[in-house]
Amino acid sequence: MMIRTMTDPLCRRHPGGRWRAVRAMLAGLLALACAALPALAEDAAPTPRHAIAMYGEPALPAGFAHLPYANPAAPRGGRLNLGYQGSFDSLNPYAVRGNAPPALSPYVVQPLMFRSQDEPFTLYPLLAQSITTPGDRSWVSFQLDARARFSDGRPVTAADVLFSWDLLKRKGRPYHRGYYGKVVKAEAPDAQTVRFEFGPGADYELPLILALMPVLAKHATDPEKFEMMGFTPLVGSGPYLFADVEPGTRFTLRKRADFWGAELPTLKGFYNFDEIRFEYFRDSNTFLEAFRTGVYDYRVELDPTRWATGYASPALREGRYVQEGYTFQSPRPVSGFMLNARRWPTSDQRVREALGQLFDFEWLNHNLFRGLYRRTAGYFAESALSSVGHPADEREKALLAPFSALIPAAVLDGSWRPPRTDGSGRDRSVMGKAVEGLRKAGFGLRDGTMVDLASGRPLSFDIMVDSRDKERVALAFADTLKLIGIRPRIRLVDTSQYWARLRAFDYDVIIETYGATASPGNEQENRWSSAAAKREASLNYPGVASPAVDAMIRAMLAARDKDDYIAAVRALDRALIAGSYVIPLYFAPERWVARWTRIARPDRLPAFEFTPDVWWRAAP
Repeated sequence: MMIRTMTDPLCRRHPGGRWRAVRAMLAGLLALACAALPALAEDAAPTPRHAIAMYGEPALPAGFAHLPYANPAAPRGGRLNLGYQGSFDSLNPYAVRGNAPPALSPYVVQPLMFRSQDEPFTLYPLLAQSITTPGDRSWVSFQLDARARFSDGRPVTAADVLFSWDLLKRKGRPYHRGYYGKVVKAEAPDAQTVRFEFGPGADYELPLILALMPVLAKHATDPEKFEMMGFTPLVGSGPYLFADVEPGTRFTLRKRADFWGAELPTLKGFYNFDEIRFEYFRDSNTFLEAFRTGVYDYRVELDPTRWATGYASPALREGRYVQEGYTFQSPRPVSGFMLNARRWPTSDQRVREALGQLFDFEWLNHNLFRGLYRRTAGYFAESALSSVGHPADEREKALLAPFSALIPAAVLDGSWRPPRTDGSGRDRSVMGKAVEGLRKAGFGLRDGTMVDLASGRPLSFDIMVDSRDKERVALAFADTLKLIGIRPRIRLVDTSQYWARLRAFDYDVIIETYGATASPGNEQENRWSSAAAKREASLNYPGVASPAVDAMIRAMLAARDKDDYIAAVRALDRALIAGSYVIPLYFAPERWVARWTRIARPDRLPAFEFTPDVWWRAAP
């Protein structure tokens, strides 16, 4: 095709010829561009990659030798002894029924890809050797490692992946059903490839969520009995098998001699013990004493008084066990009184806010915790994702604009903090604010009791706890509440009853903790969404049902770049703070870990969380 230029004689000979030539030139360029589109599209087609990061690029290139915090030369053998408080009545953590130990994944059952604790949210090869997804992440495809084998020797295939997805979508825990229900089409082009397509507006995290899906053996899993397996272990592809089980008390995992993935770069330096024993203890005193006498090998301490005084012993002085403080880049866990908004009187936001005024952290920290704790402020405390101390930027203001009437000015401008008392245990200023808040909600004092003035019903509720440690905190809170005529009832129940009632939301107030992640995502829906508030066994303990919270979760999951993502998470933080759903408690400045020195660890710690999966048995 010929394209005339401005210097062409035709342009000079004919009036208007110059513009006809320009039009002809543009038409030619457009034709060339259209002809090139198929080639460009082909060039832009997504290609398989060894890893995927939520935002940005994975830190480790293809062909990496091992994860930075693992020691590939770690000695192998011996046994790791783990201790837990409570009990268990099932070995299946994926079914709604039962209280299962945290052992099945990743020790027995593996996901498609492996999460590095050295990056906010990056996955590396495991059962899948590669992942393919387009720029909009509207679908994802996994290529399975042909070497992957279940513990009975059968290969892991795409049929197993599709079976697991379908089973967990129908009969798994609520968060599984929510995550996997977002898939609109699942197929296996061949025995080693599986592809998932997502519906319109699918969130950016879904390829990573699917990559973390546990893969069960189709040939060895009965869907009809899945929810009633009890102590029958599932067949998986992981490095360990259940060796023996004493229901509710202890069980042992034994290393597979034929584990298929021992030489994967992702797992080099992991799973160094021949056996892992899990032992359960009924009460906190027995649990601590069992560590001090060497029954189990390491312990994460949550109580600062115990941390300061409870570990003194000849074994500590002789260096047979050590106390270590770890710091990480993740947000702090969210620990607090969860106020069940499904029930009276905490269904009223004004009541929840007033109750929050009455938790005397300063007194508690000084008298019970040696001043070692810090007060939790918000849902992503001490991280770049926290809204506290950060005025809302234009992105956040735009997200929150439809709900501006629900967000107090102090929350929007970042100046909000939890109430602070004088530490006396009876700060009149703080109590006065609480009484005034309750007055606006229709409550007042009659004969020394806070009552609903319309009905005369006393303002009272149960605080359900499952340990003496929680009971101690609840009693301290109750003492302050009584000063203004509120008389809560403290209910100490056993572990099985406690978790059964949590699954059914059968409580007024509980004390619970949400683990922190450096990359909040779909789990926030299961914690805070209106849908989760109605879904049995979800983690929405306070019953949050807020259009503002729902909208911020959607914005977070739809974010395509890091700045939009941070804005959405901070906006979610503000919406949750504004609803007063949780009375925030406290957190330790470090992760306190006591470890017997017969167990060794790498000097290099992960950036976001520690893991005993890279530890080993030290030489005698």
